Amino acid sequence: MNGNTQVQTKPWYASKTIWGGIIALIAAVLSLFGHQIDPQTQKFITDQAVQIATAIAAAVGGGLAIYGRIKAEKKVKL
Repeated sequence: MNGNTQVQTKPWYASKTIWGGIIALIAAVLSLFGHQIDPQTQKFITDQAVQIATAIAAAVGGGLAIYGRIKAEKKVKL
């Protein structure tokens, strides 16, 4: 790689690979107890998990920003 190459990153909770792995592990554990989750359902759950995690992260970030502004000791100068 040259010095101009930038690696794009994203938070772990926005990764379908991470969520897919988590769902696959859960499916494997459930299969030990006689419950089967087909691949199509696993994909659906993974997609939903990414959307939910991203929405929660956005809400928490927004809430922290508002809380931080309320608790700030200095006013914002425009």
